[in-house]
Amino acid sequence: MRRRHNLPARAEPVGERSVLSAIWEFVQTILLALALFFLIRNVVQNFRIDGISMEPNFHNGQFLIVNRFAYCPGLHFEVPLLRIKLNKTWCLNQPQRGDVVVFEYPLDTSRDFIKRVIALPGETVEVKNGQVYVNGTLMPEPFGPNPSGRNYGPLKVPPDTVFVMGDNRNNSSDSRVWGPLPQRDIIGEAILSYWPPQSWAIVPQYDLNSLSAAD
Repeated sequence: MRRRHNLPARAEPVGERSVLSAIWEFVQTILLALALFFLIRNVVQNFRIDGISMEPNFHNGQFLIVNRFAYCPGLHFEVPLLRIKLNKTWCLNQPQRGDVVVFEYPLDTSRDFIKRVIALPGETVEVKNGQVYVNGTLMPEPFGPNPSGRNYGPLKVPPDTVFVMGDNRNNSSDSRVWGPLPQRDIIGEAILSYWPPQSWAIVPQYDLNSLSAAD
């Protein structure tokens, strides 16, 4: 009869295994947090208003939530400290007249601006005595801007662009200064004001599209 040799069990470094397990769980948590951050960042983004160009409706220091999927969803990856910036978008929807949009300033894409869409591609926009005309028709402005006495235009809005203006017409650098805004530069639509608390509100939307684009 063969004798069985009982080999001693191999001792495992319990402490070392616990440390490695804890490190792996920590790495998983960080990776999950980063994945969620970039996922959310590609859908919504917060934005702080700097300046008075959108008075009386939006104020300096006010914080907004921007819907990045409103017009041009895509992939956005930014690490400012490493100067890494990747933006790849696909424009699926066109902004509508009256929308409040946040966009990269065409003359300096490191800066973000906020303005209101006034005219769409193919339309002719003109400002006379502080009133806005689109295709020769006076545009209703239920959002109550601070008007300007300056005249502008007429200008036909080129394809794939929109004409934007600040609500505070005398204190706004907008399409009257640097031209129509390329739609690819639009980050998204402002949908919610969340700070300061007294300014909490859903950004009003107005149906101003009865003015049809020119053929």
